[in-house]
Amino acid sequence: MIADDVYRRGRAGLPSWITDSDGRRTPLPIARWMGGTFSTAEDLRADEASIAFCTGPTLDLGCGPGRLTEALTRAGVPALGVDTSSVAVEMTNHRGGFAVEQNIFSALPAAGRWSHVLLADGNIGIGGDPAALLATVRALLHDAGTAIVESSFEVDDRRALVRWETEDSVGDWFTWASVGVRALYSLASSAGLQVRRTIECNGRVFMELAVHSCDRGAEIP
Repeated sequence: MIADDVYRRGRAGLPSWITDSDGRRTPLPIARWMGGTFSTAEDLRADEASIAFCTGPTLDLGCGPGRLTEALTRAGVPALGVDTSSVAVEMTNHRGGFAVEQNIFSALPAAGRWSHVLLADGNIGIGGDPAALLATVRALLHDAGTAIVESSFEVDDRRALVRWETEDSVGDWFTWASVGVRALYSLASSAGLQVRRTIECNGRVFMELAVHSCDRGAEIP
């Protein structure tokens, strides 16, 4: 599995890339994903800003090597990471978090009882269908729950075929979505969520989406 190779290389401080179907090749932000001593001070501050939204049991979807799952656990917040990479899950558990190897669209533990669902590092793009992903997130949350989604001011709503690459291996093509702040307003509303607040920290943007009541909706700013 290419993701396993990427995380092993990240642990060794080696680069990997993401390439789209037009041939554009971009380094993966693997150092940020690894966290700890691999991350810059700016990235650590942004991570802290993102998990500050989480005050109760939190599901970290697409947790990767588990830096956020670990940070939540160390802060005393019950947290579960979910990833399809066995290496990512092993790394999360080894560093003091807890994660399971599972597809995020499958039946996840405690559905409907989570206080928060975390979609960091652009994970709103998982599966290439953010509307379906947000509907899944809504079903995981209890009625006072929130989703914390990392977004961007620089994109609207686009999809692309991409693959991960290392110096030694090339993964399969998969669809990935990029969702900007404005597009997330309407996508959230369609999923039964509404934007409660948006913060920017060191160039990264985090949006808190709350389960909305039937007598109010989200408006596009």
